Amino acid sequence: MAEIVTLTPNPAIDLSTSIDRVVPMRKLRCTAQRRDPGGGGVNVARVVKRFGGDVEAIFPAGGFTGQLLRQLVANENIPTRAIEVQAETREDFSVTERSTTHQYRFVLPGMPLRESEWRGCLDALAATQPRPKFIVGSGSLPPGAPDDFYAQAAGIARKLGAKFILDTSGAPLAAALQHGVTLIKPNLREMRDLVGVELVNQDDWIVAAREYIHAGKVEVVALSLGHLGALLVTRDRALRSPALPIKPVSAIGAGDSFLGALVFSLARGDSLADAFRLGVAAGSAALTHAGTELCQPADVYRLLAQVTIESV
Repeated sequence: MAEIVTLTPNPAIDLSTSIDRVVPMRKLRCTAQRRDPGGGGVNVARVVKRFGGDVEAIFPAGGFTGQLLRQLVANENIPTRAIEVQAETREDFSVTERSTTHQYRFVLPGMPLRESEWRGCLDALAATQPRPKFIVGSGSLPPGAPDDFYAQAAGIARKLGAKFILDTSGAPLAAALQHGVTLIKPNLREMRDLVGVELVNQDDWIVAAREYIHAGKVEVVALSLGHLGALLVTRDRALRSPALPIKPVSAIGAGDSFLGALVFSLARGDSLADAFRLGVAAGSAALTHAGTELCQPADVYRLLAQVTIESV
């Protein structure tokens, strides 16, 4: 088994294309489509694998799109444990308007999972042997899965002696924090929703993160700030990295690229600061690729020297 295991309860086939201009009530001729395996944990696994990390992906898959998902993941040489489900695996799609470079993203909810199916994902996680160093839960929950799905996954990680890293939002994030996790990666909007206040400046962000840290709910908060960069907060340190001067081609997968590079770096024994630096470079690199391609290590290492980090 792998050092890093990702858990994706709501995977997808990500389809991306482009068009000169989006207008209503007309037949719009698109360019050739690109299909990639998607969903937060699947994307994290793709990034870890590209860096040469030891990773395995757990996800449910059903129907014709589920078969395609399995094949697309296999094409990237990622070991998997796919849980067969009755529901058809969902699809997402994005359209880039070339005349404006605006990107339109359409995210479908997915079909409901039965209790035996979502429990099958957790059972597969619990059966992981030998025990992994890190478990990464990432993405939304499908209909049918309970809000405490990731909280249950966090409990399994604790029994396995693995560090649990979580990238989700809303009620599933709040429920998992009640059980305690190692690291969370919200964006600013998700952090505001979590704490229920506006969080207008850097001091507010740090204070909000440390409230959860001091309460023993999480050890590290990696806060993505979009065009403002990223912030990493622990009990006794806060590191800020400004955004690199990159004109985005696509914002899809930037957060997953950040998290994939960060956990890969931690798994190979790097310091938290060095892992944060690699994550920032990876998130930036993802912005330079169209559609759902995610980051490529060559671009990440090229940008790495441009990443600056300061204690705040």
